[in-house]
Amino acid sequence: MTTLEPSFVGIEIRSYDKRLPPDRHPYAQLVLPVTGEVELEIEGRHGRLDPLHGAVVAPGVWHAQRSIVDNRSLILDIEEHVLVNEGWAGVLDKPYKAISPAARKLVEFMHICMSSGSVKPAIIQGWMPLLFDILALGSPQVHSRLSALLTQVEAQPGLPWSTESMASFARISVSHLHTLFRNELNCSPRAWLLRKRIDFACELLTHTKRTIADIALSSGFADQSVLTRAMRQSIDTTPAAYRARRQETRQKS
Repeated sequence: MTTLEPSFVGIEIRSYDKRLPPDRHPYAQLVLPVTGEVELEIEGRHGRLDPLHGAVVAPGVWHAQRSIVDNRSLILDIEEHVLVNEGWAGVLDKPYKAISPAARKLVEFMHICMSSGSVKPAIIQGWMPLLFDILALGSPQVHSRLSALLTQVEAQPGLPWSTESMASFARISVSHLHTLFRNELNCSPRAWLLRKRIDFACELLTHTKRTIADIALSSGFADQSVLTRAMRQSIDTTPAAYRARRQETRQKS
């Protein structure tokens, strides 16, 4: 499911100063400034980038950049076949692109998340389909909205998610949400949400000393007994037994 899990080479925040020697790489690269200005040369074509103007460097193309002011840019490296196969090939049509208000807000949001370190890189990548939809097609498509939904729930599984609120987040009907989950994930939204909440609880049981009751509430369960029942039915263990086993494994290692 490349639509939901694109094959990215990397994502980072980068600043430029003096002119760097020309470079090229086998993957496509998006340069999306957040602050300041960057001068970029792509195969002899010069452009000036700022928060309203970005650039796309196609695979194998020589390019160089420099800046004389403070600047920060979101740099996305992505394999070309993902852009082509998922209908985003239009991103590669022109090296210099205007960044729409919607795309700019998403870039700024991802920059804030990466700068704070509060969100895992894998979660940030889940928003990439939305960004590519906006850049290539002008508006988010259904599968990209689903990808953003999955990313948001995984980041905060303890929120009071329901089938209705998940459908509302993705801006689709509940019946359409069920269809997408069956086709893409081979399960229901409710079953997928339960799995993510159990995974989150297991992570807290392993890496924190918080009480099981507190972990249950933070993971989206009504109380400790509901978490215990869910873990027993899903992975055939209880929170206490799971924590004890993980601690024993860590001590041995």
